Amino acid sequence: MHTLNILIMGFISIVIVNNLVFTKFLGICPYLGVSGRIDMAFGMGMAVTFVVTLSGTLTWLIDHLILMPYGLEVTRYVCFILVIAGAVQLVEMYIRRFFPSLYDSFGIFLPLITTNCAILGLCLFINLYGIDNLVEAVVLSFGAGIGFTMAICIMAGIRETLDMADVPACLKGAPITLITAGLLALAFMGFAGMIRIG
Repeated sequence: MHTLNILIMGFISIVIVNNLVFTKFLGICPYLGVSGRIDMAFGMGMAVTFVVTLSGTLTWLIDHLILMPYGLEVTRYVCFILVIAGAVQLVEMYIRRFFPSLYDSFGIFLPLITTNCAILGLCLFINLYGIDNLVEAVVLSFGAGIGFTMAICIMAGIRETLDMADVPACLKGAPITLITAGLLALAFMGFAGMIRIG
């Protein structure tokens, strides 16, 4: 029961309180670049969720079974990036085969998941947080993907609404998007304040 509570709190924490986009400002490129439409944002979020879950799990295993026992921690970055690139290739082949229209609409942003710093950041944070349990690593990895999906879908919903709003000409496009992103980050940082006060 105690372990289950830790897993649930870790999941809620990585999705809402310590969301990689809103509190660590990781993964901003696809967050702003693919959040123009809710369907594209959701597709990108699901792709990132798959990649980050697979990458977080595999990198934890590689780190604990190979790198740390043999003193090869210095190769973490190279190993982690290779794992992430392989996971992205799997996603890219799957989407190209079964969802060609979605693949075309993603354009350059799908292969750019490889360089999405949120994924590499999560793989490194798992080690930084001292997670020594595979189940916790999987839950945190999956939670990070769900948090990214939530962030990008919220932004897409707001941006679709802003397209119909009477935004001043000087704020249309990138300025209002960046202002919205900043306000969302402030709102989600409030969750961390509530946790500390409570």
